[in-house]
Amino acid sequence: MEQSRLDLTLKINEIFYSIQGESRFVGWPTVFVRTSGCHLRCTYCDTTYAYYEGGKKSVREILQEIEKHKTPYVCLTGGEPLLQKNLNALTTELCDRGFQVSIETSGDLNCLDLDPRAFKVVDVKTPDSGEPEAFCRDNLDLPSETTEFKFVICSPGDLEWAEAFCQENQLFERFNVLYSPSFGKIEPRWLAEQLLNKKSRARLQMQLHKYIWSPDQRGV
Repeated sequence: MEQSRLDLTLKINEIFYSIQGESRFVGWPTVFVRTSGCHLRCTYCDTTYAYYEGGKKSVREILQEIEKHKTPYVCLTGGEPLLQKNLNALTTELCDRGFQVSIETSGDLNCLDLDPRAFKVVDVKTPDSGEPEAFCRDNLDLPSETTEFKFVICSPGDLEWAEAFCQENQLFERFNVLYSPSFGKIEPRWLAEQLLNKKSRARLQMQLHKYIWSPDQRGV
C-alpha cells in the first residue's frame, strides 16, 4: 500500500516561531522549519549547528507543530532544505492546507520541480562566500512571480560580482533582487550608499531578525 504523504519523514533541526527577517514576507510572524544537513560551507553561515544536528519527523508531526502558532506563514529553511527527498511532500501538504510557504535555498540545487505555489528565495553565492561555483543555472528559469534572488555581500568585490551576475543574466529585468550586507562584515550604510551611487536596481535587505534578537539566540 502506498505510504501516506503525512507519514513521510524529513530530518529536522528545529521548528520555531519568530519574525521573518527577509524576502517579501519580512516582518510577518512566521513558523520556521529548519532542516538538517548542508553540502556547502559558506564563510558567513550562522547556522552551522544545522549541518548535522536533528532528528526524523513525519510530515504529520511537523504540521502539528506548525498549527500550534496560528499563522499562515511558513518558511522552510536549513541547512539546505532541498537535500530532504520529502521536502516537496511537506511543501505540497502545506500549500494544500492554505499556508503561504517560502523556501530558502542555496540555489545550488534545481528548484524547478518544487511545488509552484511555494515562494523560492534563491541565495546566489558570491566569491567571498567561499562557494562561488555553487549555483544551478536551471534556476534562472524559475517563474518571476514566485522567486527572489538574494546575494550576501561581504566586500566591495562581492558587490561588483553581484552586479555583473545580475546584468549578465538579466535578473533585474525579471526578478526582485535582494542584496544583504554580511552581518558584522559590511556596514549597511556603506551598501546603501553603493546602491545609490551605482544606480543599482537591487533592493537593500537588512536581515531584520539579526537586529531584533541577540547573536547567541538559536531558533530565531
